[in-house]
Amino acid sequence: MSNHILDYPLILKTALRHGGDFADVFVERSVSTLIQLEDNKVEKVITGTDCGAGVRVLFGGKTAYAYGNDLSTDALVRLAETVSAAVKGAAGDVTVNLSKRHPLVVHPVRRHPTDVETTVKVGMVRSANDRARGAGDKVRQVMVVYRDKVSDITIATSDGTLVDDHRVYTTGLVQVIAADGEVLQTGYEPVSGLAGYELFDESPLETAAETAARRALMMLTARKAPGGSMPVVLSADAGGTMIHEAVGHGLEADLALQGLSVYAGKLGQKIASPLITVIDDATLINKRGSFSFDDEGIEAERTVLIEDGILKSYMCDRLWALNGNLKSTGNGRRESYQCRPIPRMTNTFIAPGKSDPAEIVRSTSSGLFVKKMGGGQVNTVTGDFVFEVSEGYMIENGKIGEPVRGATLTGNGPHVLETIDMLGNDLGFSIGTCGKDGQGAPVSDAQPTLRIPEIVVGGHIG
Repeated sequence: MSNHILDYPLILKTALRHGGDFADVFVERSVSTLIQLEDNKVEKVITGTDCGAGVRVLFGGKTAYAYGNDLSTDALVRLAETVSAAVKGAAGDVTVNLSKRHPLVVHPVRRHPTDVETTVKVGMVRSANDRARGAGDKVRQVMVVYRDKVSDITIATSDGTLVDDHRVYTTGLVQVIAADGEVLQTGYEPVSGLAGYELFDESPLETAAETAARRALMMLTARKAPGGSMPVVLSADAGGTMIHEAVGHGLEADLALQGLSVYAGKLGQKIASPLITVIDDATLINKRGSFSFDDEGIEAERTVLIEDGILKSYMCDRLWALNGNLKSTGNGRRESYQCRPIPRMTNTFIAPGKSDPAEIVRSTSSGLFVKKMGGGQVNTVTGDFVFEVSEGYMIENGKIGEPVRGATLTGNGPHVLETIDMLGNDLGFSIGTCGKDGQGAPVSDAQPTLRIPEIVVGGHIG
């Protein structure tokens, strides 16, 4: 996508001709592939191209945004006229001098998915299906999905930034349903990254299929989880669902600065155990939440949100950095050119501690060991959360015992952060697509093995 085709200074000057604090142009061209297999049949093979651009003006703490599919200068000038009219200020002339910036962090792609034949991708999906179905005769349904998306993005801003970002996302996921009589259990395992097809050399989709099938089959014979307050050890393998939901969203600046977060107004205050450091880092190589530049042209950053229990920063985009007199942390993200950017997480994790993960289990006489988290939700105003446990085991006499099913964790984010008393020296990542304000964003999250001395486990009473 050549920058000389568009007259970015003219578009930006037009957007700001009635005033405004900042303007930008976001241009995107994407090529994608989707393959979906269900009931032993490839149901979908979809490839497509999408392109478009959006023009935005920030003024008085507000946003005016317009987008379209015509990538000509004349069309984008018309979009700029539309958003400039929302400012309703006096006409003026603005000087825009753009300087091309190059990324400090580049995410290597060794095997570009567009260079891989569709038949090869379909073959991998079929192989993963066969592997899952071969796990046992109680496997009833298998769904395998493959996706790739290659996006070329250009961002020009009124403060003089011109950047390009080439993003290659590759994803595979397997969902397995196993049945024994009327008992149904589901296993789910995804693989994804800001990487090429080589992702499956390191994390084969067949292995994900085996994991999903094993989880579904094991949960068939697991007894119902006991309910009540008890110690819980979260394995590093559980992924960072808890930190993402119970802490991360509350540290996004739009929520925090509007008083819609339990962490509002607490910068510089102790909000967690001294063991806890939380980081959001878009520079991690090939992780699903990474990039070279955010969707506002800010260099990818490593942001320390909580350090030794002290709240150090919120995650800011340009709008909320302006509104809060803060600095953008490179967290302005959008699903596509059809959306305005908002503060979003990237790769968010609790930094590892010093304890041996095995010692954390040995020092816990009884409780619940969470091997894998499921979905969850949080009330950011109060910090209250509830999460599903997709794979859990009872801890008995300091050892991991029998598997249990149907467990949930119910608690309060700030309280959990304050009470975590052991932190492992390991770190395990999980991946997902985070939904907010109707937009999805690719993310990953992580945590070490950790112990919560007491939390409410929802399960079977009696």
